[in-house]
Amino acid sequence: MALDRIDRQILGHLQDDGRMTNVELADRVGLTAPPCLRRVRVLEDSGVIRGYHADLDPATLGYPITVFALVSLKSQAERDLAAFESHVANIAEIRECHMLSGEIDYILKIVASDLPSFQEFLTTHLTPAPNVESVKTSLTMRTSKHQPGVPVG
Repeated sequence: MALDRIDRQILGHLQDDGRMTNVELADRVGLTAPPCLRRVRVLEDSGVIRGYHADLDPATLGYPITVFALVSLKSQAERDLAAFESHVANIAEIRECHMLSGEIDYILKIVASDLPSFQEFLTTHLTPAPNVESVKTSLTMRTSKHQPGVPVG
């Protein structure tokens, strides 16, 4: 889909503040409300805009621990990859799952309420999962940048 300057402005404003009204958005990009809303609907229908979300603070909701896990599988056959992805899709503490190229198969972003609960999670949900060969974890000490989305400039 070809995006023009106004589409990119719309995306940038909505990415920064998905709660703004259509009237406010239209004003910021120099349109009237009806054509602005039509553009937003086209961006939604085409899948460029996948959804609207609140950016929640994990620590205030009882998840101050963030861990990245590097997972290697015994087999990379498509059925085994799909089985692993299906397994992790149903675990709420796993917030992201990305398949990688190279010697590590997946990187997972995991949240936990404390270290003992993470250890229990690791030993009961992740390391015994079917086809898992190894798991290497790194605890996040500090987050210096958290910027969801993509550059739309």
